[in-house]
Amino acid sequence: MSAEHEGGVTPASEEDVRRAYEDNKLAQVLYHDWESGTYDAKWAIDFDERCATYAKDRFLGVVGEPLPAGEALPYRRALEIGAGTGFFSLNLRVAGVVDEVHVTDLSPGMVEVARRNAQELGFDVEGRVADAEHLPYDDDTFDVVVGHAVIHHIPDVELAFREMLRVLKPGGRFVIAGEPTRIGHAYARRLGHATWIATKAITHLPPLRERYARPKEELDESSRAAALEAVVDLHTFDPAELAATARAAGATEVRTHTEELTAALLGWPVRTIEAGVKEGALGMRWAMFAFSSWKRLSLIDEKVLSRVVPQKFFYNVGITGVKPR
Repeated sequence: MSAEHEGGVTPASEEDVRRAYEDNKLAQVLYHDWESGTYDAKWAIDFDERCATYAKDRFLGVVGEPLPAGEALPYRRALEIGAGTGFFSLNLRVAGVVDEVHVTDLSPGMVEVARRNAQELGFDVEGRVADAEHLPYDDDTFDVVVGHAVIHHIPDVELAFREMLRVLKPGGRFVIAGEPTRIGHAYARRLGHATWIATKAITHLPPLRERYARPKEELDESSRAAALEAVVDLHTFDPAELAATARAAGATEVRTHTEELTAALLGWPVRTIEAGVKEGALGMRWAMFAFSSWKRLSLIDEKVLSRVVPQKFFYNVGITGVKPR
């Protein structure tokens, strides 16, 4: 399928991509193994105060702050499904939201990077290669199950919710954040596509080419990645329909929470520009502009627009639910 090399796995061939269209589980493993070595750098993931605060805010935003009666931090035993490099669960541990961490992912490469990230933080996690629709844990094992940008990759979302509830202790909670809404996905992809075309054209102008233009082989690799990404992104969600799916799986106290409207309208073009130019070409001033602008717009979305704009128009949706006692 793919051969490991320093920093990740060998990029998928056109034959790999063709086979992936016929086998979605293969596509999920292939794409996420491929991404594992560069994922943290691609999405500016770290395990510091910035990212720990972000993860805690996302968690509490979905659950509701203050926490419901009878719940307190930290949750003792946590499982992250589709953990990737451990961004959500490891930062939640750094932030004091959870204690003992277990991670699963369909991608062996991602599980290995999550383990390594934990070790660099000074603690160990148990990591298993596992499908979120068939979790390799006993009933009533965890106090909380978390996930970030994961259920849109899972073929049977209701079955995944049933598995989360099965492995939770009675009264335990799942918290899923960072999932694309149907409307948000539509405008984000259009913005991203238009920005990609414009970025390629502008960076190949003679005065800018040497400093900004990415080599053709890197652009070709990005195009193959985009082709696989289209295969592994299976769902977008209407918040009300997602809540109904969780209730059908047996969850109680279901709540959805959305975020990023104006922040997404800025964020997608910014990320696309960053992906379309040479690494490091934009510099620190650009990075500071991008991050500070995203923070300001996110605050407007949270404090103002969330009170007047229906949830379905925001880019990200999160959902939580509780296992009946």
